[in-house]
Amino acid sequence: MPAKYAIHHKTAKPRFRPIGKLGIVDWREDCSSCHNCVKRDCVYRLYRDEADTLRDEAGYLDYIYQCKGCLNCVQNCTKNILTRVINPEFLRLGDGYYTPDLILSTWYQAETGKIPVSGAGYGGPFSGPGFDSMWTDMSEIVRPTRDGIHGREYISTGVDIGRKLPHLAFDDGRLKVDPPPLAETPLPVLFDRIPRHWNRGAVTALIASAAAEIGTLAVLDEADHRENEAAARGRAIPFLTAPHPETAQPGGAATLVMIPDGPDVLEAQAALKADHPGRIVAIRIPADPAAAGRVATLARDGADAIFMAFDRHGRENGSAHPRHMRDVLRDAHTTLVRQGIRDEVTLIASGGIAAAEHVAKAIICGADLVAIDVPLILALECRLCGECERGQACPIALEEIDAEFGVRRIVNLMAAWHSQLLEMLGAMGIREVRRLRGETGRCMFFEDLERDTFGRWFGKRKADA
Repeated sequence: MPAKYAIHHKTAKPRFRPIGKLGIVDWREDCSSCHNCVKRDCVYRLYRDEADTLRDEAGYLDYIYQCKGCLNCVQNCTKNILTRVINPEFLRLGDGYYTPDLILSTWYQAETGKIPVSGAGYGGPFSGPGFDSMWTDMSEIVRPTRDGIHGREYISTGVDIGRKLPHLAFDDGRLKVDPPPLAETPLPVLFDRIPRHWNRGAVTALIASAAAEIGTLAVLDEADHRENEAAARGRAIPFLTAPHPETAQPGGAATLVMIPDGPDVLEAQAALKADHPGRIVAIRIPADPAAAGRVATLARDGADAIFMAFDRHGRENGSAHPRHMRDVLRDAHTTLVRQGIRDEVTLIASGGIAAAEHVAKAIICGADLVAIDVPLILALECRLCGECERGQACPIALEEIDAEFGVRRIVNLMAAWHSQLLEMLGAMGIREVRRLRGETGRCMFFEDLERDTFGRWFGKRKADA
């Protein structure tokens, strides 16, 4: 049995004090200075850490981002002088998709490399749009040998990228044809290109270095790829912008390259493979309403891998009523299955993958693996405030970030995601992530539950109700 794949994490404290969610208002004028002060009993040591944090501060801050909201101090104070409040600045973080809670959780994972927990329980709605309308089947969680990161059985998160044979044919015990080349990554997560307004200082280089450290791959623009260390280690995918066969760039010695879709894209793929027979070409297509048909066409015509690019909220492009990635992926996957060619091509989805659970859910919907960009920037302490897009100064000075620190934060985030993926696979009784692809039987969808069960009793409801 091969050695277990593991991502080793090491604490990386933030450069700037994160914007916290919960704070405790302390009405000190009524404090009796009793000997049973509840602050000393805080299981999270927040008040001690607060004293260390604020020792050199000129003013006083009531908001402590580490507060878990257990309410132990609020309930047990004999003078009732403590009150829990929500930081108004916290509520302004992110947007409707990258919510303040999700950003705070990402910061925690990037700092510690651990699975986030909360003492306040889940207080959100029953269901929501997109991935929030999917519930994974955890019926195998009672089996201790498959208990995720602590189990004795090996759970593989490795996936292959490239074209596969529809079947094997032998002649006198030997394969009649050479199998196409494959690239393997130990984690079903690639790092996608970073938008220009975030590509400052050492950001792109450190993201590529983090990809190389954990063994996955980073997609880089040609200019960034040429002198990148990760490219030299074979862990970078150059994005070639000239798909025409007569102008296609060779992509150096890269064994996996990416090109945009176009009328002559398959000719460009052939030209790139002629230059390097062991090369794998991924075709990047916009995920629009015609994406399923385009995926099927490219798969039938010999594409190695198809990269479906959604917007950053996981919606399809070019539609007045865009569907979420969840539905588009199921459409594309089902189309390939009906045509009997699903196993021949690799399907990669990017955009809208904001949390570890989204990785598993995208794979359940039909992707082989996913690519991320925004979570990488969040790991570097970004607040999604949009100041850089407006030409204003970045409040976290992203352009001055130290490369070693940035690599550690991203590696920590992926360590936390890897642990959560193992937990989910173990709870579903699945020993390798490849088997999760298209396994919609391991998931419940809101629409199905409403149609078959709850709708009869409560009437028709929307997913975000």
